[in-house]
Amino acid sequence: MKKILFVCYGNICRSPMAEFVMKKLAEDAGLSSELRIDSAATSREEIGNPVYPQAKRKLAEHKISCEGHAARQMTKGDYDEYDLLIGMDGGNLRDMRRICGGDPDGKIYLLLDYTSRPGDVADPWYTGDFEATWRDVSEGCRGLLKELTEG
Repeated sequence: MKKILFVCYGNICRSPMAEFVMKKLAEDAGLSSELRIDSAATSREEIGNPVYPQAKRKLAEHKISCEGHAARQMTKGDYDEYDLLIGMDGGNLRDMRRICGGDPDGKIYLLLDYTSRPGDVADPWYTGDFEATWRDVSEGCRGLLKELTEG
């Protein structure tokens, strides 16, 4: 089983969107039993909070539920627990490496590394543009699933 952790700053917008999009893609591909997918934050600010209402609404538009999500902070132990730790932007990667004490096994990536346009996932917390975030997250998750299934 491949274990994937999506990470953003607060774990209420981008990383849970990626978590639930990836779960839906895995389910549709018949791969749910082969993948363990979760998400976490690099900060403590939103711990325990549900998915941000506009992010939840954007997922619901695509018939994806995020019920039961509660933001949690990433821990150093997550590095050993997960096979891939996928950040949403460069700041997340820096914080992830700090929390994990580096990346000795080469497990930390950006989500858009799995697309033809590597870079940062649009942050709707600052832009309010949840559609742009949806496009980035869904494209990144499709690219990641393709990488996992086709090598």
